[in-house]
Amino acid sequence: MIRVGVDVGGTFTDIVLERRGDGQRQVVVTKVPSTPHDQSEAVVDGILKVCGLAGVAPGDIDAVFHGTTVATNMVIERAGAEVGMITTRGFRDILHMARHKRPHNFSLQFDVPWQSKPLVKRRNRIVVSERIMPPDGRVEVPLDIDEVKRAAELFAKRGLDAVIVAFLFSFLNNEHEQRAKEIVTATLPDAFVSCSSDVVNSIREYERFSSAAMNAYIGPKTANYLRNLEGRLTASGIRAMVRVMQSNGGISTVESAIDLPIGLLLSGPAGGVIGGRWTGEHCGKDKIITIDIGGTSADISVIEDGELRIKNPRDTEVAGLPVLVPMIDIDAIGAGGGSIAYIDPGGAFRVGPRSAGAEPGPACYGKGGTEPTVTDAQVVLGRLDPEHFLGGDLAIDASLSEQAIREHIAAPLGLTLDQAALGILRIVNNNMALAINANSVAKGVDPRNFTLMGFGGAGPLHAVSLAEAIFARDVISPVHPGITAATGLLVTDLQYEYTHSTLIVLDKASEEEFARVTAILDDLIARAHRQLEADGVPESQRRFRQVGECRYLGQGFELRVDIPAGPLNAASASAVMDDFFNVHKKVYGHAFRDQSCELVTLRLVATAMVETMALPKLATGGRRNPDDARLYTRRTVFDDGEARETPRYLRARLLADDTIEGPALVVQHNSTTIVPPGYVAAVKAYGDMLISKEGGR
Repeated sequence: MIRVGVDVGGTFTDIVLERRGDGQRQVVVTKVPSTPHDQSEAVVDGILKVCGLAGVAPGDIDAVFHGTTVATNMVIERAGAEVGMITTRGFRDILHMARHKRPHNFSLQFDVPWQSKPLVKRRNRIVVSERIMPPDGRVEVPLDIDEVKRAAELFAKRGLDAVIVAFLFSFLNNEHEQRAKEIVTATLPDAFVSCSSDVVNSIREYERFSSAAMNAYIGPKTANYLRNLEGRLTASGIRAMVRVMQSNGGISTVESAIDLPIGLLLSGPAGGVIGGRWTGEHCGKDKIITIDIGGTSADISVIEDGELRIKNPRDTEVAGLPVLVPMIDIDAIGAGGGSIAYIDPGGAFRVGPRSAGAEPGPACYGKGGTEPTVTDAQVVLGRLDPEHFLGGDLAIDASLSEQAIREHIAAPLGLTLDQAALGILRIVNNNMALAINANSVAKGVDPRNFTLMGFGGAGPLHAVSLAEAIFARDVISPVHPGITAATGLLVTDLQYEYTHSTLIVLDKASEEEFARVTAILDDLIARAHRQLEADGVPESQRRFRQVGECRYLGQGFELRVDIPAGPLNAASASAVMDDFFNVHKKVYGHAFRDQSCELVTLRLVATAMVETMALPKLATGGRRNPDDARLYTRRTVFDDGEARETPRYLRARLLADDTIEGPALVVQHNSTTIVPPGYVAAVKAYGDMLISKEGGR
């Protein structure tokens, strides 16, 4: 069995290949520069490269697992499809009005993205006569078929390539939406057409309409990308099964990703968090703050008691627009190796969020970049060696870094070269530390009880400095830091989620209401079985988790809790309420157990257990600063501003239980790990390094 994981970042595309069989395991990793104009080029180039390194024929690959930022970039850059919308008469402007909330209450100069950059232009929002009524979904006004046909013909005349059908209360009865979809598809056979009830079958018309619009906005180009990728793979002799990472941490088939591309909006960062949890298990750590630092951004998440944190539905948004799909709780900021340092018009010293990206990249790349970046600062301070940058695959010129920092930062501010470079790192580290606190302390997590895991190509360069800033317990540098997000693709499960809104007050529900909820859950399970059957998943490998989104009666938003398997009845409803009270207490610090609890949305999480990647254990060394791993010594400046002659160690030569005392740099193809003075790095069984202060904290 040969499997490949590919994660596309803003600067580099990361690849990991796993081969197992005949009692042997082989894991090979590499990186190639990303190709922003067409991500699939770097994906295929990287797969062919890793095959060459592993001695594997491309045609022997069994599966390719892919994390992509195609959908996210489309939304951020507003480069999606021209979308048409058919909606209930009287509700044309829901996408414009939204919730009537001001993003900044006391500002007169704020941007409202759903108005300034709408996913569906007003002229493309057409109303038709129809009305479904709550609470039972009865038809009050039949669907006007002729009006739907005229709307579809208008969209065809305008050449739209995506259409959504979004009717009021369709989550109670989607009959009208499905009929309208049939009519639009007949008129526009090549268009991307979807119903709001197919995308998000839940209450709240604005969020449901917005999610449907987002799905259609990214649909055509995402479909083209995935089909183009499959074509490139086939043309290169790679006929493997392709799976795509989703925002919720599961993987899906290409066909499902094409139907519901909205599930890919956090596809890239999700793999890193999954890989971080897997690495933590190897190190015996289940309380972890992960920070994935690449070339353009830093993605932050918290793993508590080994569980991934899923965002509350009120917080699931992309580029300021609500998306009611499950997402791992990840915060991203514009801070990475390519973040540009500059002096603003007011004379302030700043770093990011603007990035040099893959092209032209940092000044040291010699590709035309002249502005100083975080990577240039690392080079000037001796923390990145030219001969070991990306294993020597990418040549860098330290003199170009020095020139850029001297010209743009040091000379204008009257600083030495080292002071300017240290200033760049201190600013970007402070930006990241503030973002970590916003994702942890502000959400009730005490970093002092957590391990900080830094990965991505630049993660281990910043990890110890960040751990000091947030007072984390210790630091983990994964065995393949720069490839951790790609690794996560090979250690997760096939996963789908299905939703259906139905309001029921659990402590006052009748047997009839319990039966209705049970029937809905049975229907969701049946849908999941059909999907997994189509994917060829044996019934014995299918797993289902029933989730209820609950709130106190009268609250505006919900919290997720588990619903016991089997029919819902008074006993299981009581268990659901107890779970809700406990979750509410954990999230908000209080719970009122004498108040009524309302179930708002049912969610079924369907997973298929797949074989996950297994690393071979290292041989035991138990050595201290092993000489055979030591390469050379070179001047390096640390955070205290002192320059020290610092040894370099080759990570591939380290064995389990080896220790490296700082100051030291541990180099490998995909990253460099800094062990500052006063710290010790201990090599764990699978090659991960646990870095902590000498003598403990």
